[in-house]
Amino acid sequence: MRTSHKKKTVSRAAFKSKAAGMQTVKQDARLLDAEKFLLPTYKRPPVVMTHGRGAYVFDATGKRYLDFLGGIAVNALGHAHPRVVKVIRREAARAIHLSNLYHNARQGPLARKLAAWSGLDRVFFTNSGTEAIDGAMKLARLVARKPEEAPGTAAKQHRFLALENSFHGRTFGAISVTSTEKYRLPFAPVVPGAEFVRFNDVADLESKFDGTICAILLETIQGEGGIHPVSEVFWNRARALATQHGALLIADEIQCGLGRTGRYFAYQKFSSKPDIALIAKPLAAGLPLGAILTSEAVASRVSPGMHGTTFGGGPLACATALEFLETVESEKLLENIRARGAELREGLAKLAAKFDFIREIRGEGLMVGVELSVEGAPFVAEAMQRGLLINCTHDFTLRLLPTFIINRAQVREFLRLFELILATTPQQASASDSGKTAESARVAHAAAR
Repeated sequence: MRTSHKKKTVSRAAFKSKAAGMQTVKQDARLLDAEKFLLPTYKRPPVVMTHGRGAYVFDATGKRYLDFLGGIAVNALGHAHPRVVKVIRREAARAIHLSNLYHNARQGPLARKLAAWSGLDRVFFTNSGTEAIDGAMKLARLVARKPEEAPGTAAKQHRFLALENSFHGRTFGAISVTSTEKYRLPFAPVVPGAEFVRFNDVADLESKFDGTICAILLETIQGEGGIHPVSEVFWNRARALATQHGALLIADEIQCGLGRTGRYFAYQKFSSKPDIALIAKPLAAGLPLGAILTSEAVASRVSPGMHGTTFGGGPLACATALEFLETVESEKLLENIRARGAELREGLAKLAAKFDFIREIRGEGLMVGVELSVEGAPFVAEAMQRGLLINCTHDFTLRLLPTFIINRAQVREFLRLFELILATTPQQASASDSGKTAESARVAHAAAR
């Protein structure tokens, strides 16, 4: 009997070992295919992610990771949320795509819901956030063009203002208003007419805003730039100058909108609205969908044929987006975002008291940046080894974008893992030099607030 039991135990262990080995071989084969056939646009770790459940994702070997990156703010309802899965299955059996030459049953109701959430009037659906940026830039040029200015000629009011440290996307128009040079300069000359304002610097804004400006674009909270919120003073002055010059205020809420800060939109902490708000990332719970939200005054300048899209606003994506918005409402996720965000920042503040290389903690709701005086990449790598997904942006800021459905236990799990990561990650030999660089950036931002 005992011998038989041992044989079974050994057999099961051998089976598990063999299965793990097969999974590793499959992962290695997928990595080889990726290295050989994909454009090298990303520097990825040698891991293949296969599926997710709730706040966790799993790789091809079965390893589990607590996801505090959320697909870069996309997976707001986590992974495989039952309501999302159900609606995708249902709608896929009805119609995946219907031409925008005709109405579909989901676009109108979704547009109505987004208008109610945003306080704006009209919606145009896109495939992505960067496409929404380009569409908004076209609208700004259209609205600013005077009747006497002939189409095809350069209008007087055609220039754009954007903020230093900004990131608005990767299409040609979007990189033109993205200040970070590594995204913009390799493709120069870009679309002309963009100028960058020092972050939260009202005097610099006033000196650069004149009658040639058709729009100012700003992220209400800069994401890729290191989680920097726009100040109320700066927002109010930008709103006033845009109104004064007949220009548009465009709020890029692609990362910070749709509940991320504990409000429907981050700009709703201010007393005035933008002329255009742009959204994407979490909108369709992982399916590609973005949107331009705008006022009736802007929409009135648009006529059929001026803009369009083949795939934007398809029935499957719109039905999923409606389910996302309704889930946020019915499960009271804004309350959860505010509560878990407060717990997260409280825990991070305690860690900052222990580790002197933590310079600052910024953000709102579940959009949090932990700025370090040393480079952040080693901490991201160590986190992955320990089963935690975060990322580093702007070299020194660890960016946290967890799912809206995280619970207290998962916040505590994150804080426990994060403390181990901070305590055990070797700081690079160049840490002192990096610290000077990070400190200089921090001081510049602080001075501009």
